[in-house]
Amino acid sequence: MTKNLRHFSLELFPPQTPEGAARLRVARDQMALLKPRFFSVTFGAGGSTRDRTLATVLEIQREGHQAAPHLSCIGSTRESIRGIVQEYRAQGIRHLVALRGDLPSGMAQPGAFRYANELVEFIRAETGDWFHIEVAAYPEYHPQARSPMSDLEAFKRKLEAGANSAITQYFYNFDAYAHFIDACQGVGIDVPIVPGVMPISSYSSLARFSDNCGAEIPRWIRKTLESYGDDSASIRAFGLDVVSQLCEKLLASGAPGLHFYTLNQASLTTTLWQRLGLSPAAEA
Repeated sequence: MTKNLRHFSLELFPPQTPEGAARLRVARDQMALLKPRFFSVTFGAGGSTRDRTLATVLEIQREGHQAAPHLSCIGSTRESIRGIVQEYRAQGIRHLVALRGDLPSGMAQPGAFRYANELVEFIRAETGDWFHIEVAAYPEYHPQARSPMSDLEAFKRKLEAGANSAITQYFYNFDAYAHFIDACQGVGIDVPIVPGVMPISSYSSLARFSDNCGAEIPRWIRKTLESYGDDSASIRAFGLDVVSQLCEKLLASGAPGLHFYTLNQASLTTTLWQRLGLSPAAEA
């Protein structure tokens, strides 16, 4: 993988309040200086953030940057997904992140789509090749997968349905990603699979996120973070070292880029970007 084919991107979530929107604009202005390939914008369960996701995406587009809205299908109808996809297309959006998503609280049935491959297939049937479609990949396996092979088969179905590339769940174990890529190649998967990167700013938040999504925090990282207690400066410094070393190893191994889960914060991602020397000119 040559360096100039690598793509670096940033993930945001739509703010819930005017104050949050103002803070995100400041953070996004800082992150825009990094010149990422695109900003992705998350989508709440059952379409709960539909309008806010669209508003954030359109604001990013007006600022001259490429935006890729997430679209999750659990809890949605065909009509609602069709309306969203048509709206995105009418706004000139060419990039989507298609996900299964979580069942909204209190909802007993998954809706018209059970799995992300069904969503990808529907988008292709509705819009042809208009969208570049990203899907999720899980180097440490989806927490609901019956086995590693069943998880790999589910991933392959998303690609066979028409997805172009994938972004992984975040991880801190390089070997998990390397093994996953080998397994993908073993079944004929050759699309770009971009590692997802989670900067570390708070141990309690990281532990909560990881417990929810099934991402492993290696014991040595967990115990070190625990030892710092409320010392946020030490947590930040240690986290930057851990994540930058992981990113360096990923890029040296031939990873096709990096996707940063920013949590709408510019500082850590910007520092990591600078440490890694991700010059926009060199990567364009």
